[in-house]
Amino acid sequence: MTSIWKIIIIGASIYAALCIYIYFMQKSLIFYPNMPGRNLISTPENIGLTYQNVELLTEDNIKIHGWFIPNKNAKGTLLFFHGNAGNISHRLDSIALFHELELNVFIIDYRGYGRSEGKTTEKGTYKDAEAAWHYLVHTRGINAKQIIIFGRSLGASIASWLASQHTPAALIIESGFTSVPSMGQRFYPFLPIRWLTYFKYDSKKYVKNILCPVMVAHSKHDEIIPYDEGREIFEAAPEPKSFLEMQGGHNDGFIVSGAAYVSGFKSFVDKNLQ
Repeated sequence: MTSIWKIIIIGASIYAALCIYIYFMQKSLIFYPNMPGRNLISTPENIGLTYQNVELLTEDNIKIHGWFIPNKNAKGTLLFFHGNAGNISHRLDSIALFHELELNVFIIDYRGYGRSEGKTTEKGTYKDAEAAWHYLVHTRGINAKQIIIFGRSLGASIASWLASQHTPAALIIESGFTSVPSMGQRFYPFLPIRWLTYFKYDSKKYVKNILCPVMVAHSKHDEIIPYDEGREIFEAAPEPKSFLEMQGGHNDGFIVSGAAYVSGFKSFVDKNLQ
């Protein structure tokens, strides 16, 4: 009996230690600003595009860095929120693609990423998104109906939040998750994740409150965020909505999907930009 109790106590201690680890380390499990690094490795000039460095000041006085890449034939502007790793200089493939679709592109680094100041928090990323929206609408004077909000992976949740606060021309959610607790439960089904997580990023909740068309894009082969997460977001979104099924993995789906991705993206953009 003594041995059994020792095993139970050891098991309970390991379980408790794991819960404590997840609670206190969840920030480092969500944000990866230093992977592969914070330094900007290139600029749009490296792919032949002119651009403007933009410095924003958020409502809590954090300086945020971004790029505005103009297109002389622009039919609208894409506000781009990237994923949880790297910085804006690692998104040149996407920037080039969106430029070819005749869109201005405005992309920012969240606080704590790239050249942006501050420490990354969930509420902080929403403030960063709000500052980006304010810049486009109030500083540059772009009509909200000419702005498409786009978010990939973690950025999909930030984009969903912003679209729930304003009414852009449309919202595009690519490779997104329904919420942090939902994803955490998938990774750690044996832990009470919903009680441990103080990060929410509740995309499924946000999309229920949007008043613009939405397109959800996701791959069945996504090895990081399951396809079911994307389908749940799609089901939660109000009409009008569409779903673009991608190919490939989480980080290269838009490339592997090729012409089907470009065609689906272009069709949605053209339909919703007037």
